[in-house]
Amino acid sequence: MIHHEVTEKKFLECERWYILTCLTFVGGFFGGYTYSVRGGVFCNAQTANFVLLAMSLGSCDWKQASYLCIPITAYFLGAVVSEAVADGIKRFHLIRWDTLLIIIEILVIFILGFIPDTAPYQISQVAINFIASMQYNTFRQADGVPMATTFCTNHLRQVGVFFTKGIRHKSLADIKRMGFYIAMLAVFVAGGTISTMICHQFTGKGIWFAILPLAIVVIDLLHADLKTEKNEFDRIPRGH
Repeated sequence: MIHHEVTEKKFLECERWYILTCLTFVGGFFGGYTYSVRGGVFCNAQTANFVLLAMSLGSCDWKQASYLCIPITAYFLGAVVSEAVADGIKRFHLIRWDTLLIIIEILVIFILGFIPDTAPYQISQVAINFIASMQYNTFRQADGVPMATTFCTNHLRQVGVFFTKGIRHKSLADIKRMGFYIAMLAVFVAGGTISTMICHQFTGKGIWFAILPLAIVVIDLLHADLKTEKNEFDRIPRGH
């Protein structure tokens, strides 16, 4: 019974805080990349596109409204693919979907670096829409704490929530949880800052620098899949 409880409490490697920290950095990097050198937009989430879609419909700008359906659809398909493929991949008992996703991200980023700066921005934007959606849908918790690695709205909300709870109840646990979200916000900002500096120097090829943290993640996840967690493919990450 004791052994069973310990096993149940153990987090999979794809749920560990250091993995999601690296991915949060990459999320910030994506934002800096698309805004700095790929059209001055953020592609990690879709709220802005839905607002723009509503404004376009209200202005009877059908061309713009039609175009906005493209990134929205790409984001939708990212969630669909990540849900549909995950179960099928683990049946082979080779690697988890989480690991395969990071490999896919690295390949997409590698290809994006070759796209000329004169090419339509929409190519890079839609690609980031797609992989950001898959990353957001796949990596949901860090050591049991609900997380999003591609945007910060919920992190900021949680900072406010746990700040209030910590003060009201004089709870050190709530203050620590607040600090966790603040740290993730800082990591996201660091990713965006470094991305902006790099992209100003290397333009579109700056996206290649995001491969480094992703390579660290994929090496760690592959080690878990092939060694430490090779008998745990049937375990589902928390939050799924």
